[in-house]
Amino acid sequence: MPFVNIALLAGKPKAYAIAVADGVNEAAISALDFPADDRYQLITEYAPHQLQLQNRTEDRVILSVVMRSGKTAAQKKAFYKQVTEKLSIDPGISPHNVTITIVENEDIDWSFADGKASFLES
Repeated sequence: MPFVNIALLAGKPKAYAIAVADGVNEAAISALDFPADDRYQLITEYAPHQLQLQNRTEDRVILSVVMRSGKTAAQKKAFYKQVTEKLSIDPGISPHNVTITIVENEDIDWSFADGKASFLES
């Protein structure tokens, strides 16, 4: 179960944000072997001057993925590839303009509800 922060340019239609979120989720399920119902995403929109991606001015997205450690380098590479392929199809973002970072943590670092360490307490 990853937690994904999705940074998009402001002013896009709702369908655009949904396409990005769906593409990322589909890649997480396929490449990283996450369950289909483990969807935790935060979508934030930024004015063009607030979403800096080197000198790129075209459509762009930055993804920050937080997940428990344990996925292989091959799984992560497959995730990067699948995300960029999916986003190039819908909503049409160039793979060159998609930046992805992954930060890993441990079981103790997650609480989904009720003030409990979700992976350690029932």
